Amino acid sequence: MNPEIISFFDETTKSVSYILGDPATKRCAVIDCVLDFDAKAARTSTASADTLIARVREEGYEVEWILETHVHADHLSAAPYVKSQLGGKTAIGENVAKVQKTFAEVFNAEPEFATDGSQFDRLFTDGERFAIGELEVEVLHTPGHTPACITYLVGDAAFVGDTLFMPDYGTARCDFPDGDSRQLYRSMQRILSLPDETRLFHCHDYAPGGREYLWESTVGQQKRENVHLSDGKDEAAYAEFRDGRDATLSMPALILPAVQVNMRAGAFPPPEGNGVSYLKLPLNHL
Repeated sequence: MNPEIISFFDETTKSVSYILGDPATKRCAVIDCVLDFDAKAARTSTASADTLIARVREEGYEVEWILETHVHADHLSAAPYVKSQLGGKTAIGENVAKVQKTFAEVFNAEPEFATDGSQFDRLFTDGERFAIGELEVEVLHTPGHTPACITYLVGDAAFVGDTLFMPDYGTARCDFPDGDSRQLYRSMQRILSLPDETRLFHCHDYAPGGREYLWESTVGQQKRENVHLSDGKDEAAYAEFRDGRDATLSMPALILPAVQVNMRAGAFPPPEGNGVSYLKLPLNHL
């Protein structure tokens, strides 16, 4: 069975969220939902999430899962808000614990902050299968961009997070803590071993050359056209290329606020004595 997929593009962060639905049972999952964040004012809002929530209700879906492909560095997750409005269980790959351990030190998190992934309702292992209505979803561990990246494979569709972008933009960076270009190469080969007609749904698009925004490709298209892979690079050549390119890139604009929130499954840091939550900027550290 193939799923019904409804996408939502957030132009501010160039992020894509999805409703992944089983039309037979009207059960669905929400993937990589976005919480709006005004960095200058340090204020959050829910307009993007409200649009997605309204569509879930309009379609008559019941949310079973609120899924993350990884701990995002470019947008804040709206998972707690979506859960409060629609229900469902939050989930991510089990290696989120490694990300939490790393960034708990970076941000000097409070002693009570757990680094075992327990902020999420479910942690998926490689090869694990779960259901959305009558749809069976397989989890593929696809690290490299981060150690916790996973791909959700359901029917003829795969949600690949930041592992691959549209073919004219290429592949994910690997210079975040515990990123690994060789791992990413192997992860991409795993995805590209799927049937050529498999639809790939990406987490971002940056519209190179001013084209329209796009976020769906196929395995066959990626093998033929991906600008970082189509010249037949082996693992060593790809790693040399990727590491060299990453050395020229600036940090994502929202990485510091985003990771602090997303490593907590979208929750804010605990309020301090005045009732206000604060985000930290680790000076001269990253």
